[in-house]
Amino acid sequence: MENKSGIKNIDFNCDLAQTLEFTVEDKALQIVEYMSSVNIACGFHSGSPLSMKKAMEFCKFKNKVIGAHLGIPEVPPDEILRMTDEDVEAVVLYQLGAISAFAKAYSLNIEHVRPHGLMYKLAAENLDFSVKIARAVKKYSKWFVYYGAAGECIDKVAEIVGINVARELQLNGVYVDGRLDFSNQKLSDTEAVMNRLKHLIETSEITNKDNTSTRVKFDTIHFSSTDLNIAELAKNACEIITPRPVNFNNVVLSGWVE
Repeated sequence: MENKSGIKNIDFNCDLAQTLEFTVEDKALQIVEYMSSVNIACGFHSGSPLSMKKAMEFCKFKNKVIGAHLGIPEVPPDEILRMTDEDVEAVVLYQLGAISAFAKAYSLNIEHVRPHGLMYKLAAENLDFSVKIARAVKKYSKWFVYYGAAGECIDKVAEIVGINVARELQLNGVYVDGRLDFSNQKLSDTEAVMNRLKHLIETSEITNKDNTSTRVKFDTIHFSSTDLNIAELAKNACEIITPRPVNFNNVVLSGWVE
């Protein structure tokens, strides 16, 4: 194939602690083994203080990079988009403060932030809203990496806010012209998804719904524990490429380590 990228490592991330009782998250716990980064729910949109605590303990034991999985109040999208800079900042800082308290107690560090659900979708589609989130994150720590759907919006956020970003893809997501289509169901054919991963690694191109391919910049791949075959996808993906955290990959690219 032309324009081969020869990608050797990429970050794999998943969400954790989204239930009130951490012990019932069997599927989520199954895939953590194959991840390099884990996004822990902050008890705002889902989960609880106890699930946050247990997830932190689990990730420390598994030696996984930890990120904050931020949520937004359950109100209509139009109301969310009308939130002021101050509103968004308060929501973001409140959650970062909560998860950072647990991290400090376990001598751990939070390295990144990933929005949840509707917050993630709106951030991918609305530049102004995404900038508000990113500015709040940067206000808390200029070192945090802001995770978002790969595309023009996250690139502009990086430029406007001056924040480190991680462009995220979903292997079983449906894409149109290289953009995640939130209205479609996910791909369920494991073999087809793995072939997509191989193509992505070799060419830096994501296959679209119409079987065309679009070249994309990406730093991380998200695995959702709600997908039926996610454990199989995660295991097979690790056999194709070695997952490695975003910050470590950035250091390697800088030439400081090999």
